[in-house]
Amino acid sequence: MMNIIHSISAYHQLISIRPPTHPLISVVDLSKIRFIEHKLWENFAMKFYCISLKKNITGKTKYGREYYDYDKGIMTFVSPMQTLSLEGPHMETDRSASGFALFIHPDFLSGHSLSTMDKDYGFFSYSVNEALHLSEKEEENTIELFLKIAQEYESTDQHSRQILLAQIELLLSYCNRFYMRQFETRKVHNNSIIDKLDHYLNNHFDAQDSLRVGIPSVEAIAEMLNVSTHYLSDLMRSMTGYNTQQYIQNRLLEKAKEYLHKTDLSVAEIAYLLGFEYPQSFNKLFKKKVNLSPLEFRRSFL
Repeated sequence: MMNIIHSISAYHQLISIRPPTHPLISVVDLSKIRFIEHKLWENFAMKFYCISLKKNITGKTKYGREYYDYDKGIMTFVSPMQTLSLEGPHMETDRSASGFALFIHPDFLSGHSLSTMDKDYGFFSYSVNEALHLSEKEEENTIELFLKIAQEYESTDQHSRQILLAQIELLLSYCNRFYMRQFETRKVHNNSIIDKLDHYLNNHFDAQDSLRVGIPSVEAIAEMLNVSTHYLSDLMRSMTGYNTQQYIQNRLLEKAKEYLHKTDLSVAEIAYLLGFEYPQSFNKLFKKKVNLSPLEFRRSFL
């Protein structure tokens, strides 16, 4: 059974700190928390967002099927109702722990573009092993933003909410930038992921597996590469300019052009070989991407 933490106030109580100043938004200093022993930590979800920068926390956090150790400064992003669990000395006060957690209830974002931030910012769907690792300078800038947000929600004037929303948006924009930097600095590792993807697609089309299993899906490829779908698409876009779906389509079209140029197979036969259930779908995609129908492309070589 999954336990639900319904409010930020309830979470404050569970980690033994004073009630939040604002019921819908809170910044917590992780060095001051102490988890109350409770079975709910074994399997729980929160009805609010959590953006956290954690460092030197003993114990582990699990969401999805993965665990993460917070021995170094990293950022994670949790959406409302995402399943979590805690293990180890999280249940004790850890004086070496540091960092901040920003809690935001969806009601605070109502009517603003940030109300769909878990869909607009892909890293809310990343796995824990795809967490954001910050440089020292990035960590300083992020902590400064957490502190500014904490200072601002103490205000009660008519401008506070708009300023807080702008600060949250700025924090997320910085995280986008930091992830792009992480993709770049891990280019060797990321290139190996792309190499594995290319190898998989080559084998798939050369063995005519599409005839049996259809066109490779983003989900199946991400699972094969042991990454989340959102992380893979963002990585691919950073490295190649195309998201995963577009990259698969490009490779598929390369194979289609090879068939059209080097074989006498009919367009329908090529469509089936590539995994299309209906030749019309293949024709439509080819015309959209190449600006020629498959037959027009074939005739261009005559």
